[in-house]
Amino acid sequence: MANEQEKELAGRAAAELVRDGDVVGLGTGSTAYFMVLALGERIKTGLKIVGIPTSNGTAELARTAGIPLSTLDQHPVIDIDIDGADEIDPQLYLIKGGGGALLREKIIASASKKMVVISDSSKLVPTLGRFPLPVEIIAFARTVVEKKIIALGATPKLRTRADGSPYLTDNGNPILDCSFGKIEDPPALARTLSQIPGIVEHGLFIGLAKQALIGRGSAVKEISKDRSRRKRGIRKKGVVEKRLRRKGPQTKRRRT
Repeated sequence: MANEQEKELAGRAAAELVRDGDVVGLGTGSTAYFMVLALGERIKTGLKIVGIPTSNGTAELARTAGIPLSTLDQHPVIDIDIDGADEIDPQLYLIKGGGGALLREKIIASASKKMVVISDSSKLVPTLGRFPLPVEIIAFARTVVEKKIIALGATPKLRTRADGSPYLTDNGNPILDCSFGKIEDPPALARTLSQIPGIVEHGLFIGLAKQALIGRGSAVKEISKDRSRRKRGIRKKGVVEKRLRRKGPQTKRRRT
């Protein structure tokens, strides 16, 4: 229950960053769920935005919430992308893809002027790797890709559905969940994985997130890339941290 409250706090805080006229990347996952609902509430009070969803599930939720949707063909530049993460390290490097939308999530993040990542406090980690790294692959290349990933020191496991059949993304591709243990050099691993034929995309998001809003207790903690000389918050390795006070959740709705 505590994690749900933190997710809602982070999601609602992120929704307040959206301005009238923005093209908004709509993330996928249990924290992004609350952000989408909060944006829907703001639209009912007059906010005018266009959303570009990162998954079919988010598109359905956004339509229900009353958010007008568009495509990258119509809006190739996104003002702000708000999305969740499975792990966030102190440099704002991320592991994403637990919800299976990593390819579209990364495309939208790369097309955005600013990516804001949202989560509960359990997703903050000192080093990435506790959560298995999702890797979307071409089914034809599965065995070859698995061997190359094993050679990198990881244990890949094909993601399956409850009935044992392979899980397929919205793009029709399977996912390997790869246990690397501690990832000491995320940028280097990201480059290596990107060079393997048969890998469509991996869940390491390097240098994409500019700001994180983390629900912690009854407050929201902000972590942002320090791109200015303003002395504000706690400086740590190019990152600024501060805490934003928030009231408790404003809705009792739960994801079903």
